Amino acid sequence: MMDLTFISPIHWLLALVVLAIVVIPYWKIFPRAGWPAPLALLMLFPPLHLIILYILAFKKWPGDKP
Repeated sequence: MMDLTFISPIHWLLALVVLAIVVIPYWKIFPRAGWPAPLALLMLFPPLHLIILYILAFKKWPGDKP
């Protein structure tokens, strides 16, 4: 049987890659929308990322014309 409590370095590397794939794009998008970049860390929490994504999609952006 495999010991499921052991996390290998490859698992940690994969977790960091997924973290970068999720957080970095939002870290760049949020300042363009007028929001602080560290808000991108909330995108790691599944219920919050959907709420924030919809708010971001339908809010008025700083470059929008009135």
